[in-house]
Amino acid sequence: MAENISDQIGTLSNKILPNVKYTIAVASGKGGVGKSTVAVNLALALSKLGAKVGLLDADIYGPSVPLMMGIESRPQVMQKEGTNKMIPLENYGIKLMSIGFLIEENSAVIWRGPMASGALKQFMTDVDWGELDYLIYDMPPGTGDIQLTLAQTIPLSGAVIVTTPQEVSLIDARKGLKMFEKVNVPVLGIVENMSYFIAPDTGNRYDIFGSGGGQNLAKELGTEYLGEFRLTQE
Repeated sequence: MAENISDQIGTLSNKILPNVKYTIAVASGKGGVGKSTVAVNLALALSKLGAKVGLLDADIYGPSVPLMMGIESRPQVMQKEGTNKMIPLENYGIKLMSIGFLIEENSAVIWRGPMASGALKQFMTDVDWGELDYLIYDMPPGTGDIQLTLAQTIPLSGAVIVTTPQEVSLIDARKGLKMFEKVNVPVLGIVENMSYFIAPDTGNRYDIFGSGGGQNLAKELGTEYLGEFRLTQE
């Protein structure tokens, strides 16, 4: 998947993040499809290919990257060129920023759209990301204010849509893909998560949520099918 994505995207002029070559949004039309898991694994895969990678947890209302990346610290603030900049935390060679680093554990983020969008802008302008080949955005589910703010504030190199095989997820994945098309963000392709389950005791395969949904959707919408991930017990 990482190789396919790196082959598709082109360099964009980026005044807000001038030292970042490529910016990729990982998005879904609905929650619960494993979007954050895909974003984290994409960041790790690109890093293993030798790229310098950052991961911005833009899921303001449900930040899960701190848990997935095993970090509980708070970012430091230092002055650079006359302004205060947050220094991203780092693990597994990935630079990280999330609202989850700044709020108390188990606290709810109760913000209206403009406040959440403002926080996201700060993560772009007030964080010293340094030089990166890729900055991955773990987007919140849906097609609302935060997604539009991101797409309209910086030139995204592309977006990856995450879905599961069943129709209720595919319906919302279509909406997510159309949203990016309307704001002229290239859709790099579709990833199907929770595609099947292999029973550890028998080795039998079970298509719990159906089969072929993501592949059929990619064909229907004229985009690339980037691959699938099975359910595991880990």
